Amino acid sequence: MSDLSGKHALVTGGGTGVGAAVALRLVADGAAVTIAGRRPGPLREIAGRHAGLHPAEVDVTDPDSVAAMTAAAAKARGPFDIVVANAGAAESAAYARMKLDLWRRLLDVNLTGVHLTFQAAVADMTRRGSGRLIAVASVAGLVGHPYVTAYCAAKHGVIGLVRALALEIAATGVTVNAVCPGFVDTPMLDRSIDNIVEKTGATAAQARAQLAALNPQNRFFAPEEVADAVAWLAGNGAGGVNGQAIAISGGNP
Repeated sequence: MSDLSGKHALVTGGGTGVGAAVALRLVADGAAVTIAGRRPGPLREIAGRHAGLHPAEVDVTDPDSVAAMTAAAAKARGPFDIVVANAGAAESAAYARMKLDLWRRLLDVNLTGVHLTFQAAVADMTRRGSGRLIAVASVAGLVGHPYVTAYCAAKHGVIGLVRALALEIAATGVTVNAVCPGFVDTPMLDRSIDNIVEKTGATAAQARAQLAALNPQNRFFAPEEVADAVAWLAGNGAGGVNGQAIAISGGNP
């Protein structure tokens, strides 16, 4: 485990799934963690598990909301040392029939949300000469998948952002990286399975097997596996790791 004592971390989308696992791992490693998201109920439930977890409502697509959350958290617990931009959403549609609002919605949450979250903290981090900016992307940011064009485009954009920003601020002591999981066993995966069932008539078991087969290990990943990678990137031992997109994919891509 990393020693993150005295550090203040932000995890967006921290109320469920990967975000909740990341928040719980970072607080176990000693950090004070602001868990941010749109839905107060799940945030309060996760925050109730540890005194070092602090819920904060935010809309990562709204710069004013992000700025207000960042200012309030910094006033309460100091500036962020670690920022994990995890908030995201996934929807599928055949490209020829995809509506523009779906395209905009997925880019807003998955790409612009990362940009606004990073930008709210990067100036302070570079001024202090240390910090960790970590995006939770996806293997969909490294390869293409049918019927999720907007999601893939957004996640590819996140990888581009990470690589460019990492070089821009490499000399400041701040690192910028991404983790790229395959299918993780979370409520988002459940929604994907429900969508397959609805559109194809397959059973839930068949849909799960279909998605699991995309992993060479023929399984889904646990949220804690992603959290372990994030915790490593957040620690002192990863100071030389910068601009990387680390696949948690069982061998793909």
